[in-house]
Amino acid sequence: MAATAEDYVEPGGSWRPFWIVLAVAVLAVVLELVFPGPDLPVLAWGALGVVLAIVATGCLAGRRLWTVRVDGRGGEGALSVGRERVPLADIDADHLAAVEAGVDAGAPVLGGGWTVPQGRTGLPLRLADGRTVLVPTRDPAALRTALLTAKGTLGP
Repeated sequence: MAATAEDYVEPGGSWRPFWIVLAVAVLAVVLELVFPGPDLPVLAWGALGVVLAIVATGCLAGRRLWTVRVDGRGGEGALSVGRERVPLADIDADHLAAVEAGVDAGAPVLGGGWTVPQGRTGLPLRLADGRTVLVPTRDPAALRTALLTAKGTLGP
């Protein structure tokens, strides 16, 4: 992931689980057509369709809820996690430069939820009003660099 503020995007999820389930479904259809014997009941095909829909919904929700973006263009940039946006002007750059990553007990997670999602680290951000929030990220160093670059405290 590039550390430039203009294009820093960390996807919140992957479509990999959907493609794996779809491949298994296609394999089931091929085996059903190739081998003789009793057909699978219609209920089984309906259940397969429901499973595909559930997995696709989970993948889409992960991408929408946990995608991290830093938009530093135009001087009024923002950090966004899902639908939540924090203006870059509200982020304490000195605190951000000093912190690596970790968990600040009791700090709310941007994007919602009680805890940082599995496979991510919480990057603590102190805001202008004194609150601390956690940004769920897979690469805290790259996000930190992108935020500092966008704030202008780190050279481009």
